Amino acid sequence: MTLAIFDLDNTLISDDSDYLWGQFLVDQGIVDKTIYEQMNTKFYEEYKNGTLDIMEFLDFSLKPLTKNSLEQLNIWREQFITEVITPILLKNAQILVDKHRAEGHKLLVITATNRFITAPIVALYGIENLIATTPELINDRYTGKIVGVPCFQGGKVTLLKEWLTQTGETLQGSYFYSDSHNDLPLLQLVDNPVAVNPDEKLRQFATEKGWDIISLRGDS
Repeated sequence: MTLAIFDLDNTLISDDSDYLWGQFLVDQGIVDKTIYEQMNTKFYEEYKNGTLDIMEFLDFSLKPLTKNSLEQLNIWREQFITEVITPILLKNAQILVDKHRAEGHKLLVITATNRFITAPIVALYGIENLIATTPELINDRYTGKIVGVPCFQGGKVTLLKEWLTQTGETLQGSYFYSDSHNDLPLLQLVDNPVAVNPDEKLRQFATEKGWDIISLRGDS
């Protein structure tokens, strides 16, 4: 079955859910505003520049999960999805997802943002398969560690290959949609790489390679 793979942040949604979750925690007074906001912005800029130390970021971003009960985290997450994420869902993204579904393709989201944040977002698009950075959960408490490797840059390739082995799927005829140069390792692996509202580095690379470049936001 043909795989249609999608990045999430700035691809299926019009912003970065990891960054927005951090800002939500700040706005709700759950974390210290001065320190957390500064570090959240720092890491986001490093991500965009391609210089992010993913383990350093995960140590930072998963810490609030360790300090609160799963019940409370789920309440905050539901509020986050309703107030922050729902307004940045993209109609054209849903149309694209539905097009692939109608063609009988298997739908998969692969994202660096952790599973706690992304699982309910992916479900809003009706996509059942998700590969994401997975925070470790023991006895209904997050530990601050992750299971396996981070789903970031080459880690996306590693985790996708594991998933392919487990499911028996292949990359024959596969698509991957992404906005970020951080996803070049996976974009170069699929048969049909598509740059979606790409950052400058990805736009340049995609143009040189003759890849499709599309917008899901009504701009070019």
